[in-house]
Amino acid sequence: MPFIKSLETSFNENSNPENGLKMAKYMRNHFPFFGLKTTDRRLIFKTIWKENQQEVSENIRAIAWKLFTKPQRELHYCGIEILIKELKKNYKKEDIQLIEKMIITNSWWDSVDTIAKYLLGEYLLEHPLQTEKVIEHFSNSENMWLNRSAILFQLGYKQKTNFDLLKSECEKHKNSNEFFIQKAIGWALREYTKTNPEAVKNYVANTNLKPLSKKEALKHIL
Repeated sequence: MPFIKSLETSFNENSNPENGLKMAKYMRNHFPFFGLKTTDRRLIFKTIWKENQQEVSENIRAIAWKLFTKPQRELHYCGIEILIKELKKNYKKEDIQLIEKMIITNSWWDSVDTIAKYLLGEYLLEHPLQTEKVIEHFSNSENMWLNRSAILFQLGYKQKTNFDLLKSECEKHKNSNEFFIQKAIGWALREYTKTNPEAVKNYVANTNLKPLSKKEALKHIL
């Protein structure tokens, strides 16, 4: 694929090994990095994407997945960003399979949180009849990142938030000792305080949440 080859070549030419080591360390050395700053990465990405627009548009899912299975983390980000832009208002019902595969592949908080909010969240807005089935599947999975995604997918929904569903997910996972789950519960509830702070305050007051979840949930409430 010329687009991917051009992108890899340009990222290599502009790589900063010293920055790459620091970035990898920040991500617990789960992935190697080219060491590109976000602004530089996006500028290069945008330029090469524009030069190969037809190829990308005709092979959206294949290109995104190919990028996501490459070693360097910056390429994973590019794969996610392609899907965010190209699939909005154009999700197919079967795209949930790709979304799930991306959540459980090369998993870490930076990719999972973006996928949960901007891919899973948007997909379920476009296919609302799939919500119950998908979230039940994700929530009951033994994969912690799917659990986290089921809690976080409504980030940004604001008035469209199904608070009963959010509370149900919090209840299901509130006793988890996993940091990323406790944090997700708090984050999701905190986000909803921007829409309905009293509902969150009442829920937290009457629910035995883990201290971290409670602290995160009430962080912006006086």
